[in-house]
Amino acid sequence: RCSIISSFLCPICLDVFTDPVSTPCGHNFCKTCISQHWDLNQSCQCPMCNETFYTRPQLRVNTFISEIVAQFRRELGKTDAEIQQMIQTRRLKIQEIKESVKMTKDAGDRQIAEGIQVFTALMESLERRLKELIKEIEDKQEATEKQAEGLIKDLEQEISELMERSSEVKTLSRSEDHLHLLQSFSSLKAAPPTKDWTEVRVRSPSYEGTVLRAVAQLEQTIRNLMEKKVFEAELKRVQQYAVDVTLDPDTAHPNLILSDDGKQVYHSDVTKNLQKNPERFSKCVCVLGEQSFSSGRFYFEVQVKAGTEWDLGVARESINRKGKITASPQNGFWTVRLRNGNEYSACASPLVPLCLHPGPEKVGVFVDYEKGLVSFYDVGAAALIYSFTGRSFTHKLHPYFSPNPNFGGKNSAPLIICPVNQT
Repeated sequence: RCSIISSFLCPICLDVFTDPVSTPCGHNFCKTCISQHWDLNQSCQCPMCNETFYTRPQLRVNTFISEIVAQFRRELGKTDAEIQQMIQTRRLKIQEIKESVKMTKDAGDRQIAEGIQVFTALMESLERRLKELIKEIEDKQEATEKQAEGLIKDLEQEISELMERSSEVKTLSRSEDHLHLLQSFSSLKAAPPTKDWTEVRVRSPSYEGTVLRAVAQLEQTIRNLMEKKVFEAELKRVQQYAVDVTLDPDTAHPNLILSDDGKQVYHSDVTKNLQKNPERFSKCVCVLGEQSFSSGRFYFEVQVKAGTEWDLGVARESINRKGKITASPQNGFWTVRLRNGNEYSACASPLVPLCLHPGPEKVGVFVDYEKGLVSFYDVGAAALIYSFTGRSFTHKLHPYFSPNPNFGGKNSAPLIICPVNQT
């Protein structure tokens, strides 16, 4: 291989031939190399065999070598392009690795921050419960001490009175006034007005179970705190899949009023005269989002504050839009609803009552298409409301909204699609 490669190298510059030419003796050189060599020397000799030419020979282009070298250079160019592509691929991989490391570091930093937040809250709760425990025990001790002080004060008062009586008795016993002795004897002999202390005891406080109860309360506090932090982290995770959702006026029931920006909807008693189309809901006061999703994950939030009735979730694009509709997974609806101001339920089959007190002011809807998951969150409380799981989606899904009838103004508040705050 080395000998083959050397055949395409100029003996003077030791590089691949450029404009290869042949001398009469049959040796090959770069045209510039041999010309400069002869320009610098008095005689024209072949650098390879030293054959002397008395007149500078006519150099002929070596077409064979030229073609081979040209092909060789093309191959080199192709090889260099491949190498450059490999370099670029590896640079991109380096960038990908760096970005991956950065994402990992950012995720780690977020976890550290969340960990610090959780453990700080736990330590504050622990310190608070410890202070409460100490205060409870100290209050019991203080009550016992106050009781004892009261008893001691009463005893000392009786002792003082008894000592005074004793002094009077001794003085009377030494008296020479027999008349006075007889007059005072009956009153001094009578028992003084004292308390029977036989059964009196200091009430010792019971500390049994105090620490155990405090620990049990702390465990419940920690459990509640951890549950809250887990849902907060979960809500932050799904919020990163937020999408821009707008209402589709072509699907809206004629009694629904949509805002110009397509972000709000409420029910009106006035029925608009709209062109009939197969996409529009004809009986149920519903409207779909313009956007459809057939893969991946997506999330949006809706303000439901002040509404007394509403339905919210996602629906298959192929759902029935005419006549009476029963919202259920079997019919292509995955929704939660509010009725009568405080009756929340998930529209499964049968309905699943939801205990939400107080009810949410803003509801987050998250869908993982591939996992067949639809979850609803109380955004303000960072709490999970309900999840439909184990579904198999095969059709396009649209966000689904129903503000329900306004009932003469009692349910006039609009459903509002809100921007997602991911701070």
